[in-house]
Amino acid sequence: MTKTYQTRGNKTRNGTLIVISVYPIILALIFPLLLYTGCRAPQTSAPGATEYTDGLGRKVLIKKDPQRIISLAPNVTEILFALGLGNRIEGVTTYCDFPEEAKAKAKIGDTLNPSIERILGLKPDLVIISTASQLEKLTSQLDQLSIPVFVTNPRKVSEAVASLRLLGEVTGTGSQANQLADEMDRRINAVETRVKDLPKPRVLYVLQTDPLITAGRNTFINDLIMLAGGNSISGDEKADYPQFSRETVVARAPEIIIAPSSHGAEFVREKDLREQFAATPAIRFDRIVRVNPDWVDRPGPRIVLGLEQLAQGLHPEKK
Repeated sequence: MTKTYQTRGNKTRNGTLIVISVYPIILALIFPLLLYTGCRAPQTSAPGATEYTDGLGRKVLIKKDPQRIISLAPNVTEILFALGLGNRIEGVTTYCDFPEEAKAKAKIGDTLNPSIERILGLKPDLVIISTASQLEKLTSQLDQLSIPVFVTNPRKVSEAVASLRLLGEVTGTGSQANQLADEMDRRINAVETRVKDLPKPRVLYVLQTDPLITAGRNTFINDLIMLAGGNSISGDEKADYPQFSRETVVARAPEIIIAPSSHGAEFVREKDLREQFAATPAIRFDRIVRVNPDWVDRPGPRIVLGLEQLAQGLHPEKK
């Protein structure tokens, strides 16, 4: 038996979380909005701006080379720094912890509860949002203030690379973005070539054990497992993060169990894995693989590191 589970908004889930936004009551927002806009109507055009289509198919007018950017997702922050735009980033979320320089940027709250007052105070000319944050209300509010909001919506590794290229266009760093994306494509292709003729082991990815939460078919984790030469035992699940019973796992007989190696590891203790899944081939043959959760959860430049780490864990015999 399986049932849908909604993951908690903690640091280990950045880039793939499905969360529910909670905002202050509307009256608390009206006053700062009026101060900022002077009650003006939203603009329908902007001199010198270019129209882009974002990840949700929205048409967004963005002026050339935006200089005051706010990132509302850790993967977006990583991309912007990788494109050499650190000096243009005015604000980030509290979860944006890479690279180290991101920690020094102004914080506008977390991905669950960004502060619109702080965002307005930073006077951005571009706000970039990941749909993983589900910030539909905030997006609408910023649209009404004529602050361009660009939404990224990658669901697979290939889409993450394409999203990086598009963010390069939007920020005027297309050349750097294409170079980085080309290198990512090269490394992805190298992994696929290395594992394409190898057996595909059955894999269980464990985000936490109490209750047992794994990754469904529409997650980066599932896509990475397939690219790395494995088959996830939860790869046919429609829910992004389904809850599995111990009996379901044992019946599907994973040959390898994958779990986070750093933050999030406290939710997946090796002792629990060995006790709960002792009857699986993975435990019988001592095949527990630890991976960096940020490399597999965040659709940014480091996702190729996650793919390479997974491929090595699934196929250690193939260098």
